[in-house]
Amino acid sequence: MVKKLDVTQHVLTPKFFKLSSDEIKSLLETYNISDVQLPAILEKDPLVKIAELKVGDVIRIERKTQTGKSYYYRRVV
Repeated sequence: MVKKLDVTQHVLTPKFFKLSSDEIKSLLETYNISDVQLPAILEKDPLVKIAELKVGDVIRIERKTQTGKSYYYRRVV
């Protein structure tokens, strides 16, 4: 019997959150950019598949650093 690995439960996988349309709008206005200027994450990425995200969704990735937390944003393509 083959057991599938849930990558979201792995210690090295950072926390991630799907942004609402209002949060996306606020993010783009804050940085004065368009959505196509956000870094991309592929639709076939395991994290994207597990979270059931679709093309055009934006996620915020929370990574722990020595000084606290850092946030990164990715657009599903």
